[in-house]
Amino acid sequence: MNNKLLLKTAIIIGLVALCIYYAFPLEKRINFGLDLKGGMHLLLKVETDKIDQAARKDAADRAIEVLRNRIDEFGVREPSIQKQGEDEIVVQLPGITDRQRALELIGKTALLEFKLVESDQEKLKQALAGNVPEGYELKYTEEENEPILLEKQAQLTGASLVDAQVQFSTTGFNEPVVSLKFNAEGTKKFAELTSVNVGRRLAIVLDGKVQSAPRIREPIPSGEAVISGRFTVQQAQDLAIILRVGALPAPMRVEEERTIGPLLGQDSISKGIKASLIGVVAVFVAMISYYLLAGVVSCIALILNFVMILGVLGMLPILFPGISATLTLPGIAGIALSLGMAVDANVLINERIREEIKQGKNLRLAILNGYDKAFSAIFDSNLTTLIAAFLLFQFGTGPIRGFAVTLTIGLLSSMFTAIVVTRAIFEWLLSANLIKSLPMLELIKPTKIDFIGRRRIFFAISIFVILVGLGTFFARQKTVYGIDFAGGQLQEYRFKEPVDIDKVRQALRALALADASIQQFKDQPNVITIRTTEDKNKEITEKLIQTFPNQDIQILKVERVGPVAGRHLKHKAQKALFWSLVGILIYVAFRFKHFNFAAAGVIALFHDVLVSLGALAVTGRQVDLLSVTAFLTIAGYSINDTIVIYDRMRENSQIIRKYTLKDLLNMSVNQTLSRTLLTTVVTLLTVIALFLFGGEVLNNFAFTLLVGFVSGVYSTIFIATPLVFIWSQDKKR
Repeated sequence: MNNKLLLKTAIIIGLVALCIYYAFPLEKRINFGLDLKGGMHLLLKVETDKIDQAARKDAADRAIEVLRNRIDEFGVREPSIQKQGEDEIVVQLPGITDRQRALELIGKTALLEFKLVESDQEKLKQALAGNVPEGYELKYTEEENEPILLEKQAQLTGASLVDAQVQFSTTGFNEPVVSLKFNAEGTKKFAELTSVNVGRRLAIVLDGKVQSAPRIREPIPSGEAVISGRFTVQQAQDLAIILRVGALPAPMRVEEERTIGPLLGQDSISKGIKASLIGVVAVFVAMISYYLLAGVVSCIALILNFVMILGVLGMLPILFPGISATLTLPGIAGIALSLGMAVDANVLINERIREEIKQGKNLRLAILNGYDKAFSAIFDSNLTTLIAAFLLFQFGTGPIRGFAVTLTIGLLSSMFTAIVVTRAIFEWLLSANLIKSLPMLELIKPTKIDFIGRRRIFFAISIFVILVGLGTFFARQKTVYGIDFAGGQLQEYRFKEPVDIDKVRQALRALALADASIQQFKDQPNVITIRTTEDKNKEITEKLIQTFPNQDIQILKVERVGPVAGRHLKHKAQKALFWSLVGILIYVAFRFKHFNFAAAGVIALFHDVLVSLGALAVTGRQVDLLSVTAFLTIAGYSINDTIVIYDRMRENSQIIRKYTLKDLLNMSVNQTLSRTLLTTVVTLLTVIALFLFGGEVLNNFAFTLLVGFVSGVYSTIFIATPLVFIWSQDKKR
């Protein structure tokens, strides 16, 4: 037993133990994103153009403090409030179920003003006729819709408030009201105001709306006032919270909202775990059945790889305080890709060991050479994807950045487990004389297919498939984009029993939703999705509950994206995709010293993305942020496949000098064909499991991956490699 192996083993055990410590218990170490556990995600725009120039400078920072105080009073556990850019704020509220209440609490500016009501009825008549006198404004009371004429200049504002509490009126109705208390200066002003204006009405105006306009019966020296307005107890409590913590420095509007109900979040977790377990078991069975002992070693590496991903996620807040350990659906996509590439690395090593054994090498030398020869392909493919992940993190938006973080962790851990851990296991087995041979199945025999010679047939097939897909995509126009990019609002409801969609349409007809799209899925007849151009969630929910009283209707999710936010998300997604492809192009060109290798590889990536995009359009599915994440996953997987063939071509060109370029390319593709097919089949097992058992949220994502991964294998063999041949000037070599 050599000291080097002992040191290597100690390092592996230490790292794995550290990762286990930081990974488990999972619910304490890693936060689940709102798309998994439910809650609200809001992108708020601070409308600084509506306030004075002097107040704009730190308006967003002051708004964050006000929001934090309101949310703390609201009782939300572990909220996230972050500034984005100059005038945007991202708010995440885990576990929130009362959407309407949260929106009102967060979005209300809470500008409280006390304004005198003009008692001259002639001036009121002029205002009602459309001629509002200078220095006045026409308003209507919230309770009675009574027209009143107010002095524009406020006599007192909410800036003088020190407290606001809920009380109950003594009028006999016992209605909740909000009691106000002013500071010393405010008390003095309020006392003077009520003393001078006994007999006049004083309007209490909140965010431009007249809550009430009581008549001043007598001077009020105590500095206390009351806001009434037929509130419920909860509405009065929320208004008291808003007034107590202060007004926002500027109005805000919701640019983007994603509310995931607890049912959908829990459904995503349970079905995601079920699908992942089925996929992992299928991968283990396939690897062990085909590679036998080597497959067992590979499965041990995959388990450790997964543990290390979770462990590093748990360590992230310690290693990088600016990056949170939050696991989201795009993050799961990153883990799926990294595990797929880990499978690929193990398959690549096993196939190389098989080749060495076939050449008559003893087992120790065959394993040593297998790892050495597989290293360059594993390193290049993983580093290329790491470059893409880095650029995605730099230029992507929230979900795409989450994908980039988990993908980066997964790639680094997969390289470690595939190259270091499995090698250490084989070294232990050899040192202990526990293995004398390493048998493996060989279902795919060596082939001699002329792929380059048939290139025109496959080019024609690809062009046809892409044109059909793009034609359908452009024909669908607006309907092809999800609300992430097109804007609008989507609400999804779950009924207790399957519901007749025509009855739903008939019930909503009274709400004048002419542009609404109402959809029901065949595999989930008790789920209805309603898409509108404006926020009608409250009205729709009330109407459905009224029409179907015995259905126990649950809101699964509400998503709203404004047109500005939609354009922003689309731009960021395009930018992230573009720069990641540029990064791949530059590295592959540098590593293989030929631009045509890089260009052919990137064109193959575009091919796969376009095929996947077309498949979404043809099948009536929509393109959303999860689809973009799937495109990025496909690009990473496809370039990995392409680089393995490129690496074999580079190796063969150094050994065999007599072959023409066409023969060299064909030989390289044939030599790696078994590895390409095996890796794809094994990786597709997890994707198929996600597609069949992963639930509604992951279905679109898994479908895109399914199409893209199959296209990735096809493009590597029939697009990228023939393009290298076509663009090479020296066809003889």
